[in-house]
Amino acid sequence: MMKQNSSNLSAMSLDKQNKPFIYTDEQLIARFQSGDERAYVELVNRFRDRLINFVFQFLWDREQAEDVVQDTMLKLYVKKHYYREIAKFSTWIYTIARNLANTELRKRKRRKTTLLSHMSRDEREYELPAIQPDTGSEVQSEFAEKLIQSAIHSLPEHFKTVIILRDIQELSYDDISSIVGVPLGTVKSRINRARLQLQAELKDLR
Repeated sequence: MMKQNSSNLSAMSLDKQNKPFIYTDEQLIARFQSGDERAYVELVNRFRDRLINFVFQFLWDREQAEDVVQDTMLKLYVKKHYYREIAKFSTWIYTIARNLANTELRKRKRRKTTLLSHMSRDEREYELPAIQPDTGSEVQSEFAEKLIQSAIHSLPEHFKTVIILRDIQELSYDDISSIVGVPLGTVKSRINRARLQLQAELKDLR
């Protein structure tokens, strides 16, 4: 239903492209709650790509990230009246996406545990082939990006979430505090400690 609505209404966007937004996010969700589905389409257009990039940092799978964001937008459509303007809309929608991403990660762990429990002791071990990066600047840049992503992915969960929200999604400290549900000082401390850990792990990267 959501995809069909999006395609049918995409030409009716409330905000003009490349122009300052006419409506705030909070005004749009209020219009949607009042029955204006063009407002829903506009919210999807504003947040879809940002949320996909956000979720991808947790799942490392583009297709699964798109699925999680699709579910996020479906929840927005079905549960629009759950939103109350006691928090920013962006905080609310990011929290939904983060919770769905965490659910997917838990499913992965269960699948991995089940798989390992079915392996016999004499299962053959396979070695991954060594990566031989090219000397081309484009390949080196891609290699460096993968190293950075790997370093972020290896952070403890409470560090990884805040560093993604701050340094990749560029959200404010206040918004991050609302999304992760910890005090502002704790958010700033976690971000600083995460950055120090990343600097240590990437010290050889030039």
